[in-house]
Amino acid sequence: MSCAICETRKEKRFCLALHGRICRQCCAEQREVTLDCPSECVYLQQAREHEKPSAEEFAEKVKDADLFAKVDLSGDFVDEHRELIVAFSYAVAKCARADRSVYDRDLIAALTSLSKRYETRINSGLHYESPITSLAQQAISAEVQNMLMEFRQAEQKHFGYARLRDTDVLRALVFLLRMAYRKSMGRAKSRAFIDFLLAQFPVNESAILAPDQVGSRLVMP
Repeated sequence: MSCAICETRKEKRFCLALHGRICRQCCAEQREVTLDCPSECVYLQQAREHEKPSAEEFAEKVKDADLFAKVDLSGDFVDEHRELIVAFSYAVAKCARADRSVYDRDLIAALTSLSKRYETRINSGLHYESPITSLAQQAISAEVQNMLMEFRQAEQKHFGYARLRDTDVLRALVFLLRMAYRKSMGRAKSRAFIDFLLAQFPVNESAILAPDQVGSRLVMP
């Protein structure tokens, strides 16, 4: 039998996206490009393991892409603001779980827009909002901002005042953005970063976690 895509080469594997059999080459070329591959596909899982960028390759990606290279995430920032990072991650995961049409690229675009907004606010004092045309990206941005409001309200209730600074918000957003680039496969329909986040947050888990509940579930990019 021939491949269901190219109809030329011999089929070698069953494609869960097409519910048909395809050849290895079409699988490699069309995976998460034209094919909306389900997360349980073993060939997708194998590809994600083999295509992870090295630390050196990722460092170059940070320089070349719009990943806010000037934002410093060194030192104790992650440990000191883990609750905020987890809260933002939960907000993003919530949107992705609610809408199967959301891909990594939507999360990256929304996080980039939010990061630019806070960078502008910090550098100039202007409350600038870059336009977001995608409804999915609008939903992600709104969910993250709602989570930030809840986080600040929780701080106000616990400490009597809000301690969180805009610079901390920017760094947390950039942390998540860089993690998205590190985890995503970069294809149009990649959901590798989304699958990573969904694995961290089981359904119905609380959004705002107490410090002793957070643990170290998120890995540094």
